[in-house]
Amino acid sequence: MNGIVIIDKPQGWTSQDVTARLRRVFNTRRIGHGGTLDPMATGVLPVFVGRATRGVEFFEHAQKTYEATMRLGLTTDTEDITGAVLQEHPVTVSEADFLAILDKFRGDIFQIPPMYSALKVNGQKLCDLARKGKEVVRQPRPITIFELTCLEFSGDTARLRVRCSKGTYIRTLCKDIGDALGCGGCMAALRRVSAGEYSMEAAVPLQELLDSETPEKYLQNVDTMFTQYPAVILTEKQEQRCRNGNSFTLKTADGRYRVYSQSGEFLALSQVENDIMSTVKSFFEV
Repeated sequence: MNGIVIIDKPQGWTSQDVTARLRRVFNTRRIGHGGTLDPMATGVLPVFVGRATRGVEFFEHAQKTYEATMRLGLTTDTEDITGAVLQEHPVTVSEADFLAILDKFRGDIFQIPPMYSALKVNGQKLCDLARKGKEVVRQPRPITIFELTCLEFSGDTARLRVRCSKGTYIRTLCKDIGDALGCGGCMAALRRVSAGEYSMEAAVPLQELLDSETPEKYLQNVDTMFTQYPAVILTEKQEQRCRNGNSFTLKTADGRYRVYSQSGEFLALSQVENDIMSTVKSFFEV
């Protein structure tokens, strides 16, 4: 089986738990996911099956959109509500104060990754070091917050909508907003509502897929992740050259294209430069 299934990940499962379970469901070891979600988080988790795993590398840079609940006045070691409480402060922040501070976190900013993360320093995962009570210096990393909207504000709780680049930690964003307000803060809940081209409308609850006698019906074609690029149908001769890994002449504008055979089979993501088309990544069965 080949394709992409969009899972609505339930709370309590790691992203690796999901892929491990789906290896058995689809009877293949060739499975990968498109962006880790913390166990407490829910929502859109694209899972790549079979030859579709060749597309994971292109999905790594996809924008993600989240809806997060933030708790003001509470700081924890994990930067979310599941961690050990480090500090508590009374919250006197008004909604106007909260809205005003958000502009500081829009656009290109730097973020220090949390200790409780899978990032590695000198070959060791930060989370493994954190569980041993160790803390190491982490370098700030550039990220981009394309959208940051307050959906609701009430007392010590705020709901945010965040559209962001790869590498963004929403719990760290909540912590940093709380620090900027002077009262501290942490993430209380998180739901990913879109990842790249995929939104909640395309997602299937994990249990529904596990209970299905025909799980393959939930697989989407791998070309659905490249809909931002125009489609090109090759001649039989061009298709043969494409399948052989050769470039060929195609008089069209420079850029990337979804490439199809005469029968409609998705063959490759390809690049045209100076009327020469070459393969970026092939997806046909060999």
